[in-house]
Amino acid sequence: MKRQYIDCREFPSESKCTVAISADSADELLDIAVQHAVTVHKHKDTPELRKQLRAMFKRGMPPAEMPKAA
Repeated sequence: MKRQYIDCREFPSESKCTVAISADSADELLDIAVQHAVTVHKHKDTPELRKQLRAMFKRGMPPAEMPKAA
């Protein structure tokens, strides 16, 4: 099982969120990412949101710093 993550820094928002979440299981990561999206970003917990979030998962650990835009 490989570690996976999702990083809000990759998706600029009005809140300028800098949260990155990682977990060993995709199901655990999805549950936490949904909680974050609903609580912080005011999304509704829908099947579509869950599908979108799962598609954003990457393997490994989030980088300490995001690369600067060119």
